[in-house]
Amino acid sequence: MSPSLIKSYGCQGPAAAWISRFQAKRPLFALVLGFTDTGLIPGISAAGKTPSDRRYTALADGEFIYRGPGLAQFPLPPLEAGASPAIISRAIIARQAIPTWIFDAGLRQPLAVPGVHLGGRAAACLTTGQALPLTTVRHLWQQGLAWGDRLSRAARCDYWVIGECVVGGTTTALALLLALGVDAWGLVNSSHTICNHDQKQRVVMAGLAHWQATKSSDPLAAIAAIGDPMQPVVAGMAMAASRHRGVLLAGGTQMLAVYALIRALSHHRNYPWRPEQVAVGTTRWVAEDPSGDTPGLAAKVNAPLIATQLTLADSRHWQLRAYEAGFVKEGVGAGGCAIAAHLYRGWDQARMLRAIDQTFAAHAGHGHQPVNGEGNLEGNLSAGG
Repeated sequence: MSPSLIKSYGCQGPAAAWISRFQAKRPLFALVLGFTDTGLIPGISAAGKTPSDRRYTALADGEFIYRGPGLAQFPLPPLEAGASPAIISRAIIARQAIPTWIFDAGLRQPLAVPGVHLGGRAAACLTTGQALPLTTVRHLWQQGLAWGDRLSRAARCDYWVIGECVVGGTTTALALLLALGVDAWGLVNSSHTICNHDQKQRVVMAGLAHWQATKSSDPLAAIAAIGDPMQPVVAGMAMAASRHRGVLLAGGTQMLAVYALIRALSHHRNYPWRPEQVAVGTTRWVAEDPSGDTPGLAAKVNAPLIATQLTLADSRHWQLRAYEAGFVKEGVGAGGCAIAAHLYRGWDQARMLRAIDQTFAAHAGHGHQPVNGEGNLEGNLSAGG
């Protein structure tokens, strides 16, 4: 594997140690889906052109990860520019036969594909200060712990890549970071080419005013006030899994917020985890986004941060080349899956780009077209069964 394909951006020693420890090791991909009404605020997210489109983004991404290109109950939503990062993740996990599980932490509608329903619910807008019932948040954290332990003991893998899809999730992540005492103003990213910091600040301040009035020190209570259902699930999964396996939290702002949540829960709940087993993995489009400061945020939460150096500049498709102009950037575990592709099978830039281009071409042609006899994912997908 060329070391230039993965770069460390934070906590250099632990990040380099994580990369070395899991080179050529077998990953498992877990995708945790959730929904928050925060994502319906006009302009808050670019993960779907309109609020109506964004209602179905997580459902569409989960379906695409499972089925790949072809007819879908929930088609990938239209974007201002670019293409869903689910295309990147799907290209890798299907061709590398990476075992995959899909979890519904809290969606407005049922998944169109097999998955594990965790008994959560979609969150209200964080501006209400009442995003989720505290009982639901506690339940979701316990579900994350249980599945993290169960799969780490039973699955044949060396580390987890945990991705997410929560539209509006960088805004709930900012709210959670601030509630946990992390000064994250101006540091977070978004799916917009230039992060909408001013809008995020107005939205988050409205929710934090309610949260601060409670004077609670419980991190789970912070999620109940201003968070989303993915956050407690992934925190629980990572904490439990780290006791047996490695964990790559696949994302940028949202997974750095989860990392901060893990540290807070470990202290508040006295739950043991192994920090040396956990890193945050993203794309260079996030790590080097000039409208945010992901490395600076990673430093504030003391998280090992690594990023794939994948480029789509030479893609055959303008929708994919749009990533190089700052559109989309990350999501659905794309950065973590690309890191795993480098580590697990030693894929270079050319092999990665070919797989992604082929997957997009099949998607654009509305046909399920296995390439080079590699087939589809359905025989390799656990998805709860």
